[in-house]
Amino acid sequence: MGLTTLTACSNHTGDGRTDGKLDVVASFYPMQFLAQRIGGNHVHVSTLTKPGVEPHDLEISPRQTAQLSKAGLVVYLKGLQPSVDRAIGQAGPRHVADAASYTTLEDHGTEVEGEEGHEHAHEAHEGDAAADPHIWLDPVRYAQVAEGVGKALRKADPDHAAAYKKNTAALVKQLGALNDDFKTGLKGRDTDTFITTHAAFGYLSERYGLRQEAISGLDPESEPSPARMRGLHTIAEKDKVGTVFFETLVSDKTAKTLAGDLHLKTDVLDPIEGIGKASKGRDYFEVMRSNLTALRKALGAG
Repeated sequence: MGLTTLTACSNHTGDGRTDGKLDVVASFYPMQFLAQRIGGNHVHVSTLTKPGVEPHDLEISPRQTAQLSKAGLVVYLKGLQPSVDRAIGQAGPRHVADAASYTTLEDHGTEVEGEEGHEHAHEAHEGDAAADPHIWLDPVRYAQVAEGVGKALRKADPDHAAAYKKNTAALVKQLGALNDDFKTGLKGRDTDTFITTHAAFGYLSERYGLRQEAISGLDPESEPSPARMRGLHTIAEKDKVGTVFFETLVSDKTAKTLAGDLHLKTDVLDPIEGIGKASKGRDYFEVMRSNLTALRKALGAG
């Protein structure tokens, strides 16, 4: 199971294969993870977003657009990375798996409505600026996406359909176990509310009955208004919030300032938009379980 960034490929046959394996291009880490786990040894996975890069900021090069046109399958999430959406439209790859089409996207941006830049966040998602793309942080929705990606792989490479179907089933089972761990692990908590850097955890919160209060909106680069910061002070005191979470791929300055002002602890809650040196785990499952540990501690669960 090879993984590369989009560089020159050896023995590319022009039919969406390299060295006999299906070429799969993933837009960013959660899509890459699915392609690797389901594709196994029958795919060659490359990623548009390098490790440690914030995926919202990605700009696609002409060379990457050309690579998309040669791919056997492109796995992406429409609306998260506008440059990827545009490049796919230009490249016209032979097979495409859009994660957003395998589940339902919802609006989770209302709790930070009004901060500068919010109305522009993820503007490419079919005109719906408030559609939250962070579906992979809910194991149940991510399993739905895994099923869709598995079907797309079977269609793109029917010779290995049985292997893709088996790998999909195994991954869905693991995601079910992760969902059970979250349901059990978050029982008996002291509070439902947590404060985090940007509004990435709406689906996770909805799944487990939590309340996400984000400093920024769906776009991690948007600046919170003074009114939003004052509101977070009130929320922290009212809901007995003890921890302000920050992330690994975006600045922690605002989160740490807020925590300092309120004399609160800080910890990492990772939206798993990429895996890098600062990640608390080597893959999706390890980082999700690290997130569960952090949430249990912050919410007083168990």
